[in-house]
Amino acid sequence: MEENDKKTEGDNGGRQEIYSQTVRAGKRTYFFDVKATRNDDYYLTITESKKRFNKEGKQYFEKHKVFLYKEDFEKFNNGLTDVISYIIDKQPLPPVQVMDEEETDKELTESFTNVSFDDLEE
Repeated sequence: MEENDKKTEGDNGGRQEIYSQTVRAGKRTYFFDVKATRNDDYYLTITESKKRFNKEGKQYFEKHKVFLYKEDFEKFNNGLTDVISYIIDKQPLPPVQVMDEEETDKELTESFTNVSFDDLEE
């Protein structure tokens, strides 16, 4: 996988787009978009896009989208990290421990900067 595009600040139907990153991975493209609600509460959308062709041979894009809200970041990150480690190492990790807010912020930052999805490509 490779990082291709980054953009900041935009507007999308009342939901402000704050930051966006595009990752092309083989036949798929992933979009990681940080958006803000009207109340300036941030959330993440993860979109998978795959190029497809209909019966007439005309190209279209099939998209799947996940919305991830701040209150779920820690649990999502822990689950994603565990699953990726399992796939890479082919062995389960010990159960996730609950951390205080400062430890959580530090681990989230370290986890997102150290995760590599290269081993998951098709």
